[in-house]
Amino acid sequence: MALTVEPHLADSHDLIRVHGARVNNLKDVSVEIPKRRLTVFTGISGSGKSSLVFGTIAAESQRLINETYSAFVQGFMPTLARPEVDVLDGLTTAIIVDQQRLGTDPRSTVGTATDAHAMLRILFSRLGTPHIGPPSAFSFNTASVHASGAITVERGARKAVKATFSRLGGMCPRCEGRGSVTDIDLTQLYDDSKSLNEGALTVPGYSMDGWYGRIFKGSGFFDPDKPIRRYTKRELHDLLHKEPTKIKVEGINLTYEGLIPKIQKSMLSKDVDALQPHVRAFVERAMTFTVCPDCDGTRLGEGARSSKIDGLSIADACAMQISDLAGWVRTLSEPSVAPLLTALQQTLDSFAEIGLGYLALDRPAGTLSGGEAQRVKMIRHLGSSLTDVTYVFDEPTTGLHPHDIQRMNDLLLRLRDKGNTVLVVEHKPQVIAIADHVVDLGPGAGTAGGTVCFEGTVEGLRSGDTVTGRHLDDRAALKESVRTPTGKLEIRGATTHNLRGVDVDIPLGVLTVVTGVAGSGKSSLIHGSIPAGEGVVSVDQAPIRGSRRSNPATYTGLLDPIRKAFAKANGVKPALFSANSEGACPTCNGAGVVYTDLAMMAGVSTTCEDCEGRRFQAAVLHHHLGGRDITEVLAMSVTEAEEFFGAGEAHTPAAQRILARLADVGLGYLTLGQPLTTLSGGERQRLKLATHMADKGGIYVLDEPTAGLHLADVEQLLGLLDRLVDSGKSVIVVEHHPAVMAHADWIIDLGPGAGHDGGRIVYEGTPTDLATAHSTLTGEHLAAYVGA
Repeated sequence: MALTVEPHLADSHDLIRVHGARVNNLKDVSVEIPKRRLTVFTGISGSGKSSLVFGTIAAESQRLINETYSAFVQGFMPTLARPEVDVLDGLTTAIIVDQQRLGTDPRSTVGTATDAHAMLRILFSRLGTPHIGPPSAFSFNTASVHASGAITVERGARKAVKATFSRLGGMCPRCEGRGSVTDIDLTQLYDDSKSLNEGALTVPGYSMDGWYGRIFKGSGFFDPDKPIRRYTKRELHDLLHKEPTKIKVEGINLTYEGLIPKIQKSMLSKDVDALQPHVRAFVERAMTFTVCPDCDGTRLGEGARSSKIDGLSIADACAMQISDLAGWVRTLSEPSVAPLLTALQQTLDSFAEIGLGYLALDRPAGTLSGGEAQRVKMIRHLGSSLTDVTYVFDEPTTGLHPHDIQRMNDLLLRLRDKGNTVLVVEHKPQVIAIADHVVDLGPGAGTAGGTVCFEGTVEGLRSGDTVTGRHLDDRAALKESVRTPTGKLEIRGATTHNLRGVDVDIPLGVLTVVTGVAGSGKSSLIHGSIPAGEGVVSVDQAPIRGSRRSNPATYTGLLDPIRKAFAKANGVKPALFSANSEGACPTCNGAGVVYTDLAMMAGVSTTCEDCEGRRFQAAVLHHHLGGRDITEVLAMSVTEAEEFFGAGEAHTPAAQRILARLADVGLGYLTLGQPLTTLSGGERQRLKLATHMADKGGIYVLDEPTAGLHLADVEQLLGLLDRLVDSGKSVIVVEHHPAVMAHADWIIDLGPGAGHDGGRIVYEGTPTDLATAHSTLTGEHLAAYVGA
């Protein structure tokens, strides 16, 4: 008789249950997500996917893990508040792999971000000849330190002990481990053919009418009427480098200091992004970065470069392409470091597996794209023995060519097959196709979204009547006719990163799409050869900087015309209508909420009782424009506001122009006063695009504008690109999306592979010819996409 085994109670917890989620725009969402399966969350940008996956499930999992540590340890961890949700059951440990860029610190590299550099340092400290010291001797983040003196030990009777201390570091003393030294271009500071009185100084704010001018003229160190090129060595030194000196100008005691130390303190030592635009432009012109002559850009001191294994120094190893470095590590066999070699081998092989074998370990982390940064973070999880973990991915295919997406799919399935729950926020049909379970949010974005429209299988989604289901099999057709170029932009001998002396003519007055697998050299060619500047508007993927006080109205400059319109209609100052200035509620300082810090526990934010979250003083709300007060205007969506400022008493052309641009990029649903911190990645990039559309430029360079865009929104983006071209602009797009490729007038395809296997032009021509020829990887995928 066959025995029937009762299922164990422990095996019955096979669902993550979410009930009543209300984070951001979620409207009491309830879903059940199967464990140990691959679930894809879809929906248009702003529908609430990230709020559900990251803001609710992952956030609560991380908060519960943090609570298991002692209060002392929690004090060093980020404090997380409990998400607004009624029930969260069946959670497991969440590992979040998001698209936040890696730190832009100049000493942060791909090697330091993945532990590969740490392992190499140990390897060279054990096997390198000559032996120079411990692993720290190969670290460009560690300076050499030598100290000696007496220290007093307070234990029983006090006693002084003579001590010497020394630590050997690998940092190059000249560039301090940065690999480059900065210099100031003197031609940007002054015009040497003029005298001070004729306005020789070209530094912003240093006019002869202001305080600085009075100090320079009244110092008595040089003749203000003599052209600078006729200064003696002494006078030029005093103008540029003189140490702080007390002087008297017009009976007032002042301090005179040379021009270079003065601007170093006031401008060059500050965060470039925090400076005013005209000052930032000056700093970027005046500062020149040159490769450090002492270490030749390797960041390492002489000792660290002299120690070698089989003729290779650690600097040579870090400069190699990772796929080549993995081959070199395989040739090493030394029993004393066998476990280290195995671990290093696995890490380097993971790079190749994930499609990043073309990088080098000394590549600065800040230069990686969002997609590359996300894949670098995945490396430490690939060989992990952990199971029953929840992996949360934010659009893992961003920046991937269709050819590379299959590799990413295999990886997601491998993580699932080890017994993990994999949650993916994604728009690409190729990834949705491999899902075991799909959760579609919508139906719209912002306040029109936040509900679950569909839960089930991919087949069910395809036949269901949701926006995602209807667009899942969308295919853009190849253009029947393409535009004729009005000119060309010549690039000759481009050698940035892996480019092999590329010569190419980019047609102007048309839509040009630059394609190629990840790492083939697209961004190196476009950003390296067409820098943003006069006549070029560049919209890259760098994140928007903004606090919870920033919103679309402040970021786009829309609030200025609105404040002026309110001020004019009511006969008061514009500053009253700013929650960051005079109009702010004094209790919450215009934040709308009062934050209570609870030390190592999550802080509590409560709505301000005085202004009831409106952020303004009560007196400000008595002033109206078109029958609305300032808080009612900030609560409007872009579409409503466009209508409101379009006609009648509130007619404000300056505001209407900015609102029209926001609607153009598909952000009509955004609320003007919505904090920037609550916007998704796709929304932030389109907000940046809308802002840059006002810039005066004939050439627009866009870096993957479809990142974070739903299939339904891609059509709208193509319409926007067409309008830009039809208005006489030249549009150059670095893109992997087949719909954008099909819509192009001209395609430039780089490859054939990545890293040193790429860097060449493999095709130039129309999309139709590329799809017909099947001659490159891009051509094959484009042909499959359009059914050619």
